[in-house]
Amino acid sequence: MWIFAALAAAALCAGCANRPAQGVLIPMKQQAEGTARVPILVATTRKKAAEDPGEMFGGERAEAMSYAAITVSIPNDRKVGQVQWPASLPGDPKRDFTTASADYIDQRAFAASIAETARRTKHPRVLIFVHGFNNRFDDSVYRFAQIVHDSKAEAVPVLFTWPSRGDVRLRSYTYDRESANYSRDALEGLIDQIASYPHIKEIHLLAHSMGSYVTLEALRGRSLRRTAGNDKVKQAMLVAPDVDVDVFRATLKRMGPNRPKMLLFASQDDGALSLSKEIWGGVDRIGEVGATEPYRTELEGQRIAVYDLTPLRTKGGSAHSRAFDDIGDVMELVRQRNMQERGGTQLARGGQPPMPAAPIAQTETAALRE
Repeated sequence: MWIFAALAAAALCAGCANRPAQGVLIPMKQQAEGTARVPILVATTRKKAAEDPGEMFGGERAEAMSYAAITVSIPNDRKVGQVQWPASLPGDPKRDFTTASADYIDQRAFAASIAETARRTKHPRVLIFVHGFNNRFDDSVYRFAQIVHDSKAEAVPVLFTWPSRGDVRLRSYTYDRESANYSRDALEGLIDQIASYPHIKEIHLLAHSMGSYVTLEALRGRSLRRTAGNDKVKQAMLVAPDVDVDVFRATLKRMGPNRPKMLLFASQDDGALSLSKEIWGGVDRIGEVGATEPYRTELEGQRIAVYDLTPLRTKGGSAHSRAFDDIGDVMELVRQRNMQERGGTQLARGGQPPMPAAPIAQTETAALRE
């Protein structure tokens, strides 16, 4: 049994690429010319790191929200979808993701930064990313920077990072799940906070794995105290959601009409979610079976656009992070679906037939930009 548990935890690893033990968030004084700079604003329920200045925030739970502003440098010579961790520290900005700046800020500076970025870029929308299980703070920062850069996101990027321990032991999986529960009210509050900013017109959510559970809980909480009508939260993208199918159905039912449009990205070969299913008593996870019948027809009937990423399978690739690793192909799937809904007939990669139409905002969220 302990062997199975260890294998399950290892397979659920979403952020354990070849990364340094710690320290990548120490800003480098020298930066290479021609690299891309991606500014990320951070809101987190993690405790500040007491010992390691290159960590900023650890995996323990804080009593109140903290904020940060980080700029990530991304080299030009890299494969789209890949986070190029430095093999050793300090990294080489010509070859590796490195940190150009990293500062703790307060809530007032956080709000001012969103306003300034929206005015400067002329993008009055915010993209909030919620990571999944086994993500250290630096994992979530670098992954989100990669998503923003590779998708050419036309939005103010905000990372909501909750207290994941960032390791693959089974007890860390259960700790992370409780940390997700612990953080749902904080995410709900963050959404309300950003929605109150007059210069922001739209909010889009991008959630991965266990982060989809946090996101759904926050949206459920908002729906319980909102009346039907205009809301700045326009869309929620759920990537490989580690969510029980029955819980997902019940959450949608409880939200009723007071929820944003949703996009579900599922892979039938997601081994991480297969093992999560075993851990949680054999109940299907929506991120694995959502693109199969009868679920797909049911979800499409509820205004949820379902994308089957299984045809994007590549040798050695991870189904659990496929939407980010193969972000170009995923954006093409979205683009082609939009063409179908506007009267086009071209098929997406993998020969998938036209899917039932679902109302998708023209921006298609900032992360899966047309």
